[in-house]
Amino acid sequence: MTFTHAETFTTRPTLQGHFGMTASTHWLATASSQAVLERGGNAFDAAVAGAFVLHVVEPHLNGPGGDMVGIFATADAGSTPQVLMGQGPAPAGALIEHYRALGLESVPGAGALAAAIPAAVDAWLVLLRDHGTFSLAEVLDYAIGYAQEGHPILPGAVRAIRAVAELFQEHWPTSAALWMPEGKVPEPGQIIRNPEYAQVLRELIAAGDGVEGRIAQIEAARTEWKTGRVARSAAEFVKTPHRHSDGGDYAGVITAEDCASHSAGYEDPVSIEFRGYTIAKSGPWGQGPALLQALKILEGYSDEQLDPGTETGAHLTLEAQKLALADRDTYYGEVPVDLEHLLSEDYAAQRRGLISEQASAEFRPGEVPGVEQVLPALVDISDAATGAGAGEPTVSRSGETKGDTCHIDVVDRWGNIVSATPSGGWLQSSPVIEGLGFCLGTRLQMTWLDERSASRLEPGKRPRTTLTPTLVLKDGAPWMALGTPGGDQQDQWQLPMLLRMLIGGHTAQQAIDAPTLHTTSMPGSFWPRAWEPGGAVMEDRLGAEVIEGLRRRGHKVTLAGDWALGRLSCVTRDPQTGQLGAAANARGAQGYAAGR
Repeated sequence: MTFTHAETFTTRPTLQGHFGMTASTHWLATASSQAVLERGGNAFDAAVAGAFVLHVVEPHLNGPGGDMVGIFATADAGSTPQVLMGQGPAPAGALIEHYRALGLESVPGAGALAAAIPAAVDAWLVLLRDHGTFSLAEVLDYAIGYAQEGHPILPGAVRAIRAVAELFQEHWPTSAALWMPEGKVPEPGQIIRNPEYAQVLRELIAAGDGVEGRIAQIEAARTEWKTGRVARSAAEFVKTPHRHSDGGDYAGVITAEDCASHSAGYEDPVSIEFRGYTIAKSGPWGQGPALLQALKILEGYSDEQLDPGTETGAHLTLEAQKLALADRDTYYGEVPVDLEHLLSEDYAAQRRGLISEQASAEFRPGEVPGVEQVLPALVDISDAATGAGAGEPTVSRSGETKGDTCHIDVVDRWGNIVSATPSGGWLQSSPVIEGLGFCLGTRLQMTWLDERSASRLEPGKRPRTTLTPTLVLKDGAPWMALGTPGGDQQDQWQLPMLLRMLIGGHTAQQAIDAPTLHTTSMPGSFWPRAWEPGGAVMEDRLGAEVIEGLRRRGHKVTLAGDWALGRLSCVTRDPQTGQLGAAANARGAQGYAAGR
């Protein structure tokens, strides 16, 4: 069948070819990744090169002091999908009693108190070591070039700097020095350089001088990153109290020993079957299984009912997401999570039975046998605090676009395929570390200062991240890698895309271009952790009839504009023919796909 909004016209074609495909949230990262493929590199070489470019050209959306989650499969016969785990845990000093002693009721959204151990760089180096073919110098050359010689700053980065300019000037002088040349907010398109970060990357390469072999050189770079100048400088810098998003001045707790203690690595994914496809995600230390839960709930409806472009389909999508996210915010975390129960047919049927013709404004987690139901704090959005630099840059409940995270997908001619979502360490996270050209991330804001919570703040435990790329398999073989920036919206925006492609007959670009929506009826994962009961944000292009129908059902609709939601991209590979494809989001005129 064919869903609505599958117009023959799209903003751009779905690319097709047989050599290699890349899609990302910035054209320079896409071009750099594709250049690696053209020079004989594989998908993993290309993804690593593009990811380090994203650190440079999208500094308001991610940085080397942040985190990442990837999912991939190699072209090796019998290969199974793997999750690339680049989410660092809480430092040893991140104790609930310490934060409470400071008078805090929640972890701030900006400032070094919210910093998890940086793990993104280590994760990319692990992927390059194990599955790449290029040297570290070859893949870092692109990022070093843009950091040293400069790149045109994006309008979104300018908006982010302007929003926190006063904070920079009054409280974060190192950030002002880097991001406000000559004391002024830069103009869109102005060439911005970051020679300090270029030097950090050169030092990673230099750590392997005199070391024999590509793998040993990468290992030397990992050691340098975790124990060298970066770790020492970060630990010393955060000892000085600085302004946080709640208005208080605090020192961070991360130490050089913390940075040395953690290593990125691999984990097995969690997966379900849906309409003949296998959907693979990260475990419940991320929000990935929430997409799987939503799909299990929707599985019980007919194809005709699941068109997100209709009133019925949009309503069911929103309601299924509310139920899945309620479980996420009650049970997910770095604790034992009974996914066998949460993803079972019986449990999905129970949850499906809660969906009526009217929108729910309740927070309704299900029951898990033998597990205490510890509810998160439910702070109404109208009562929430605000603060400069707070929260992950994403789409606000008002529909205003404040920015997002980053994303990259790559597939090569041999069949290697990878999807990754780098984030954290954006320029408004915390002050730039002197001499490094970047700041620490703030992922710990996703934890609760409640010892009973599954997502509690605890040393050595990962915060329950929102980073959630997806791998789809067809007949057991990798078929599509996809993802999007967007914090709590990441899986919410992927869900309509998957429904449109797996059921509705859309091409990849049609599914990405189609109008989308998401619920705000759940506690936000980012400070100040507020929710809007019954809230739903959607693009105007869904149409007046659908929107008014949803309002009659009780959804508190916020219109975001015609082209405002979703930053999706994907790459595909037909397991039978080897034909490759790619598509990327046109919203914001920033994301691009390339390939041949």
